[in-house]
Amino acid sequence: MRGRRFRAWWAAREGRGGDRGSATVVSFAVIAVLCAVFGTVLLLGQAVMVRHRAAGGADLAALAAADHWAEGATAACARAEEVARAHGVRLVRCAVVGEISDVTAASGREPFEAEVRARAGPPGPDP
Repeated sequence: MRGRRFRAWWAAREGRGGDRGSATVVSFAVIAVLCAVFGTVLLLGQAVMVRHRAAGGADLAALAAADHWAEGATAACARAEEVARAHGVRLVRCAVVGEISDVTAASGREPFEAEVRARAGPPGPDP
């Protein structure tokens, strides 16, 4: 009993009587905030990756369709579909007008789904 009174007297003398164990609570709060920040960074990274995959697939599908424009719009879009599928994206829309192809490709699934539109064709006149 005497030792307990001495520790209480010593803690009161040092001014530490009321905040015993507060470092544990603060460290748990800091760890929780760091976990939330890390999770947010991971989710943003996932969204960026899905967007880049859709953009790359759309660009390559548009180039493939533009390369086969002479075979007709159906054949050009079929080739664009093959290229898109090979790169892990879905071809949403394909249109070939003259030598210019216009495609839209999608990647990912909810909540991280991205649709990207790409056009390809011969170079225009120099400015």
